[in-house]
Amino acid sequence: MKNEVSPPAEEGSQNQNQNHNQQHPYAFHVSGPRNVPSINWRDLISSTWKNSNYKRTVIACFIQGVYLLELDRQENRSHENALAPKWWIPFKYKLVQTLVDDRDGSIFGAILEWDRASALQDFVLVRPSGAPRAVLALRGTLLKSPTIRRDIEDDLRFLAWESLKGSIRFACSLKALRSICDKYGSSNICIAGHSLGAGFALQVGKALAKEGIYVEAHLFNPPSVSLASSLKTVVERAGDMWRKVRAMLPYAQADMSERSAEMAISGSKQWMPHLYVNNSDYICCYYTDANGAAECSGSEKENVKPIISGAASSKLFVLSKGKQKFLEAHGLEQWWGDDLELQMAVNSSKLISRQLKSLYSLPASEQSPLTGKGR
Repeated sequence: MKNEVSPPAEEGSQNQNQNHNQQHPYAFHVSGPRNVPSINWRDLISSTWKNSNYKRTVIACFIQGVYLLELDRQENRSHENALAPKWWIPFKYKLVQTLVDDRDGSIFGAILEWDRASALQDFVLVRPSGAPRAVLALRGTLLKSPTIRRDIEDDLRFLAWESLKGSIRFACSLKALRSICDKYGSSNICIAGHSLGAGFALQVGKALAKEGIYVEAHLFNPPSVSLASSLKTVVERAGDMWRKVRAMLPYAQADMSERSAEMAISGSKQWMPHLYVNNSDYICCYYTDANGAAECSGSEKENVKPIISGAASSKLFVLSKGKQKFLEAHGLEQWWGDDLELQMAVNSSKLISRQLKSLYSLPASEQSPLTGKGR
């Protein structure tokens, strides 16, 4: 009888890990998007990145890759069997920097850049129109013991104050975004996040917008519930009553006209983030609050110019599937689903106006001039 030779222990272990990764629920070929077109030479003529569904899908995959960077770290996966790279490699991007929380060593963000060498292998000679030169992607909360403490700490920070500026992650994200804006120009940059990461992306993007530096932003399930916002609502109701009284007083009309002129000047150029909201997700659904009534249109009208309420607005994409479980409604995976039907809000909600109004409250003379490349 022929003796069977067993593979070396190390080789056997590697094969076992590879087989396990192939069946892992977060493997790209298991839970990733289906029927996504590959970038090829045809993109030189008609860029796939100009398709809003493709762009949303790819950017959501980049954020999923950041979640998996941290999971790969926690589970000690090597470069050979890591899950994360599969979520950006098919789209011709490469990892150039990870953002690490010094408090626990966890990865909460990453910078991905267009991979020219990989693209050339498929005869894509130049970066397709609409494809960002670099993307800063930020993950949300991971309910895993190595990182849950710091994630929840920042969740509670937002819940209490509706601000994340005191977090180490805010400072680190802002520094990273400034760096790639200086390197490539803000018009070639995109910032994106999911859940808590979307909260950071919104506030970091807003911080640069106050300086006149506008970057494309894609925010999935951004947090909208906080104790601070509840208190603000009470104050605003009192303020609304006072404004009604004030409007009856002499010279009120002249004052209103002067204020409108100031807003028209300071808001001549606007930062308009893309928000993706599920109506069944109680964490982000207040962006569609009826008080800021968002008029919805079919997804085929996505390029309709938004009607700007006051001076603050965004592109708000609403997903309504009836009653859903929270984890499904708040999940990132839904945003690359094949059956996704979105409605686009062409008016800003009350919450969006409150989030962005500080960008347009200063006279133009007090705003910083645009600086850097490509602006």
